[in-house]
Amino acid sequence: MILPIVGYGDPVLRKVGENISEDYPNLKELIQNMYETMYNAYGVGLAAPQIGLAIRLFVVDTDPFSDSDDISKEEAETLKGFKKVFINAKILKEEGTMWSFNEGCLSIPDVREDVSRNEKITIEYYDENFKKHTEEYDGLRARVIQHEYDHIEGILFIDKISSLRKTLIKKKLNNIMEGKCSPDYRMKYYNKKGR
Repeated sequence: MILPIVGYGDPVLRKVGENISEDYPNLKELIQNMYETMYNAYGVGLAAPQIGLAIRLFVVDTDPFSDSDDISKEEAETLKGFKKVFINAKILKEEGTMWSFNEGCLSIPDVREDVSRNEKITIEYYDENFKKHTEEYDGLRARVIQHEYDHIEGILFIDKISSLRKTLIKKKLNNIMEGKCSPDYRMKYYNKKGR
């Protein structure tokens, strides 16, 4: 089932997500719905707060990036078929050189900004079967995970840009809150009149 994506301004996007247990209601169905919602919006990641749930759950599928001409063959291989569920994730280490990449977010349509992040992470998480993993990722896989991880920490990618850039996009952000934008997927806006 395709769910509406929560737009910028909704307080749920600023909440630190709660850990969940194996018996979280309809977890398998929720994960399936999150993937469907993400694919419908042409996203590569989606976190539970973006569908209105303040829990530590996000999904990623970096496959669409593997077709990019801007990346090496080696990186394209790591991105192809990289599809994962992260439950109760905790980033243990962020290391390596900071590098910049143009990011966007399904909750903040039509806004893209260059964001600097560490190139490598070590993350501990549970998969959809509640099996625990500790893994290292780098490059674009690390970046997608970091972006989604920020969501379960109540952080948005625009928090990582300069105050000048924030000032320049302020009107766009206000428009998103009021529902004055038209992405090609369903959204729920925080301040929209008559919502």
